[in-house]
Amino acid sequence: MDTLAGRWALLEAGVTIIGPDDDRPRPAVLLFHGCGGIREHMTHYAEAAKAVGWRAFIIDSFGPRGWSRQRALFAVCSGMTFRGDQRAGDVLAALDGVSRRRDVDRSRITLAGWSHGGWGIMEAMSADRRAGSLGLRDPGAASLDGVVGAYLAYPYIGFGAFNRMRPWTHCPKTLAVISRTDHLSTVRNAEQVHDMVRRCGAEVETWIADGSHAFDEPGAAKPMLYDPALADEALRRFAALLEDVAVAPANP
Repeated sequence: MDTLAGRWALLEAGVTIIGPDDDRPRPAVLLFHGCGGIREHMTHYAEAAKAVGWRAFIIDSFGPRGWSRQRALFAVCSGMTFRGDQRAGDVLAALDGVSRRRDVDRSRITLAGWSHGGWGIMEAMSADRRAGSLGLRDPGAASLDGVVGAYLAYPYIGFGAFNRMRPWTHCPKTLAVISRTDHLSTVRNAEQVHDMVRRCGAEVETWIADGSHAFDEPGAAKPMLYDPALADEALRRFAALLEDVAVAPANP
């Protein structure tokens, strides 16, 4: 079982950083990929963040562990291993590690996750974070105070996400993207989950995109289908969220 520092030491070597070419403290967004690993669209979102003055940190949960895309598709996408509560350990470790950087404004951080990555973020937000939970000895040592935003792109909230209706303990402004023809969740299920998040006190905007799961991922395999127009709209909404929370007060 890792400590936060130990998990970050594992992940840090695989992090891709995209942002303004300076060392001043800037707001930061942490990007957590889906169950298929790092894909092309992660860079598109990171560049959109850079364009509005944010530093983007693409967190690779698989490469540093030596997991290939084939292994991820077989074992992670199937739910056999590395479920959302385990991914939440990566979310907290990355949050703790990035928050300590001198070129990051630790009071202005957004967590962004796609599918499995969104599942991990939701688990991190709702867990009681007692010692030994989420695969970490000290999950409670990671502060959520500076998390002012969350971007959840078609997060996995299917039958395997047992804690999807567990209330959040921290309530940042959230943009939740729902795919109308998502094969992993109905729109009704997604709306129920996001209504639960609202009860925490969070401002939750939902966007029902007229596309499939992973509509913003070039090369997505059936039943998923890439839609460039919807992908562009998702990038616009993502950047708008960052601009909004950049000036919002951090939640206590």
